Amino acid sequence: MREPVELRRKRILAVVHARGAVKVTTLAAELDVSVVTLRRDVEELARAGRLRRGHGVARPVGDAAETTAPPVARTGEPAAEGGPIALVVPERHSYLYETLHGARTALEAAGMRIALHIAPQSAGAERPQVERALAGGARGLLIAPRWRSAVGEEADYGWLAEVGVPTVLMERRPRPGSALHALDSVCSDHWYGVHLAVDHLVSLGHRRIVLAARNDSPTARSIRAAFAEIAAARPEVDDWSVVLSSSNAGPGPAIRTDSSPSPAAPEEPAPDLAALLRERGVTGAVLHGDEDALMLVQRLTECGVRVPQDCSVVAYDDVVSSLGSTPLTAVAPPRADIGRAAAELLLHRLAHPEGTTGPVRRVELLPALEVRGSAQARPTSKQ
Repeated sequence: MREPVELRRKRILAVVHARGAVKVTTLAAELDVSVVTLRRDVEELARAGRLRRGHGVARPVGDAAETTAPPVARTGEPAAEGGPIALVVPERHSYLYETLHGARTALEAAGMRIALHIAPQSAGAERPQVERALAGGARGLLIAPRWRSAVGEEADYGWLAEVGVPTVLMERRPRPGSALHALDSVCSDHWYGVHLAVDHLVSLGHRRIVLAARNDSPTARSIRAAFAEIAAARPEVDDWSVVLSSSNAGPGPAIRTDSSPSPAAPEEPAPDLAALLRERGVTGAVLHGDEDALMLVQRLTECGVRVPQDCSVVAYDDVVSSLGSTPLTAVAPPRADIGRAAAELLLHRLAHPEGTTGPVRRVELLPALEVRGSAQARPTSKQ
């Protein structure tokens, strides 16, 4: 069934309003129409005064508010007027890029212009990007700071609380009582995600479980803390431990605890997971994040540990965990939905100026468990 002409042209306007100047060839590829058809649409829209055309490029006419924008995502949401919405995310972070795309979908549907700022991996890199966005006239901010350490996170609380435009944190939950406690945020419920992983392994009969996790992001720290709490509270779990998932998964102090009376030992910088499984009799593992999980499974295989026959595995993130030679059962946080919900919350703030002093919203979305076969029931020992 062919797409109605008017709907296609509304989609063209939405992209042009969101990004500014866009090549006709780029528009044609993204909207999956021929260049000839796209060029004809642009000519008609330019003739109607809804955009400007020139040298293979489509441009908005003045402010986006001067054109006929597509319908907004929700009744009462703002038209695309004023400055852009700034999105600040860290570089080389596939997990948060899915969150970014979810936010972009909602903002473009509302006819909003978007200004994307990529923060380098250095400490404190988000602040210059936010200042640059504000200097460029940003009217709202969606941000997911990297926050590799708790110290770095705390260092950003003060200035981020004083940004001066409506702001929503994506996939971040500031420390209770901090300067950012009263800031809108949308986050996955990682406690529930870890609960799903542990409960799945326990239901399959596993009683000795390890978490091999990163320790260089708020998500990682939440997962580690949740695992320690949940494993310690489950009477079925006889022994549990936490190690780093790779040698570059820090920084951070060890959080190794177990059910034995011996004192907790520090984490190894580059853990030998296969040796740990044999020494402690571990039969179930939760691995965070996806790339580390796939590499750990490869390492286990090289050491003669079969997944899932010898060790059942649940990954956490589900970005690429299904692509391994052994597709991994995984906890899947709702990454794109986090971005969409954050964008909708920001749109609500912008549409209702009086809402800037209304109640702060701290939204949590629950992850799901994707079962693929890397975890199986533990054989019952014969008496």
